[in-house]
Amino acid sequence: MNKDPYKVLGVSPDASDADIKKAYHELARKYHPDNCPNDDLRQLAAEKMKEVNEAYDTIKSWRSAGKKTGGSGGYNSYGGSAIYVDIRNLLNQKRIQEADRLLESIPYNERGAEWCFLKGVMFAQIGRYFDAIRMMETACRNDPNNMEYRNTLESLRQATANRQNGNMGGYQQRQGCSTCDICSTLLCADCCCECMGSDLIACC
Repeated sequence: MNKDPYKVLGVSPDASDADIKKAYHELARKYHPDNCPNDDLRQLAAEKMKEVNEAYDTIKSWRSAGKKTGGSGGYNSYGGSAIYVDIRNLLNQKRIQEADRLLESIPYNERGAEWCFLKGVMFAQIGRYFDAIRMMETACRNDPNNMEYRNTLESLRQATANRQNGNMGGYQQRQGCSTCDICSTLLCADCCCECMGSDLIACC
């Protein structure tokens, strides 16, 4: 669905946060399924309510990132993925906590392949490689033809295997934070950034 979320709510992009919230609540009351007398109308109302919720969530995510719109990409990411554009940007900027807050704000029933992929990237950036691989594997199962997911998963597996085998730079793995641990952390995070179009280590 490629709709302008402001048009869905019937407000201007220059509207205040209070006006946007007011418009959302008015539409929520109007399209609440409990107000519909029969099943057919109830189903239509539920679909409309979902659209209204997505529009409101999208606008909130844009504004929490300091923007009024989704940027140069226009509205073609609206309908479930606009928020993921913001999350990718936050991860590329290493704003991990903000990215995780947005990820966790997405309802469980809407956490698909892209959610799992970005959660995996976040885990890799903080050094939780096994959690990162687990999330990447789920993303690949949900979208097996996505080369971005598959390439990132393979890079993470390779980097993790090298870390376990003590092959990073010829160092043997030791207890505690060794040079090997630091290098592997940087390389795993770098492979995720490169897959998303950014770069953590310019020379790699």
